[in-house]
Amino acid sequence: MTKSIPIKNTMESKLKEALDLHHFEVKDFTGRHLNHNLHDGGFHLEAVIVSEDFQNNSLVARHKMVYQSLGDLMKHEIHALSMKTLTIKEWEESE
Repeated sequence: MTKSIPIKNTMESKLKEALDLHHFEVKDFTGRHLNHNLHDGGFHLEAVIVSEDFQNNSLVARHKMVYQSLGDLMKHEIHALSMKTLTIKEWEESE
């Protein structure tokens, strides 16, 4: 997870700029994809993103909000991103 700490911090910063971020966590599964070079193929990540900005938005709209927030990270540093996008109430109910 050490290599993914800078990407986590960058992601969190970008999400905070675009969303009212309540909770953010990310897991790095890049090691499962050893045929991808970190600087060639990018990270394989799984994230939980909690924001009230997701209220009344479809799953597709929520994901678009995240992709837009992350911008160029999705073109280079991140190869694959699996995410759960939840409102605070949805997150509390999933705990």
